[in-house]
Amino acid sequence: MASNTVENYLKAIFQLSLKSDTGATTNAISESLGTSAATVSDMLKKLDNQKLIDYKKYQAVKLTKKGQDIAINIIRKHRLWEVFLVDKLDFKWDEVHDLAEELEHIDSSELINRLETFLDHPKFDPHGDPIPDKDGIIHRQEQVSLTELNVGQTGYVTGVKDSSRAFLQFLDNQKIQLGNQITIKEIFDYDQSRTVLSGDTQHSLSIQVCKNLFVKTEI
Repeated sequence: MASNTVENYLKAIFQLSLKSDTGATTNAISESLGTSAATVSDMLKKLDNQKLIDYKKYQAVKLTKKGQDIAINIIRKHRLWEVFLVDKLDFKWDEVHDLAEELEHIDSSELINRLETFLDHPKFDPHGDPIPDKDGIIHRQEQVSLTELNVGQTGYVTGVKDSSRAFLQFLDNQKIQLGNQITIKEIFDYDQSRTVLSGDTQHSLSIQVCKNLFVKTEI
């Protein structure tokens, strides 16, 4: 059984590696976990000794098969708990991340399998992120940034790139949520902001907001 700290490192490395073919750098891991580069370097040596990562000094690190299996399992638990908290306990989608961070470390496969069955095998968490199945397979959905849509095109909100509380609360205030239909009405040359129609409501969205919203054009 891996410690909570080890699990947090493996999860961070896995998620950072999705953004880079070369792996996760020490500085990126440090920023992600909010700890010093020196502390990260010490932990990477320990993870390498445990055969959880491939580590060479001054190079980006990658997970071994063993490390990746642990990371994916932690992500699976985290996202299932988020679904449970939102769907069954009526938490808002901006309130569940920190709670799920604690619950994800419960070491019981039986509990998680029963939780998944109780939730009717959800494929995505409340933020639109795919939930790995019990075999560690991640079924990703085809989606693009809202910036990819041209004037007149319509998409359906499938997820968020930025899952920070501030951004999710902003979307709540705009009454934009997963599943919403969004149509691009106008794109402004000056700052690339968009006027969009969501339901019966028209919004002005900055380029930054549009970059952080994922949509797909067919459902």
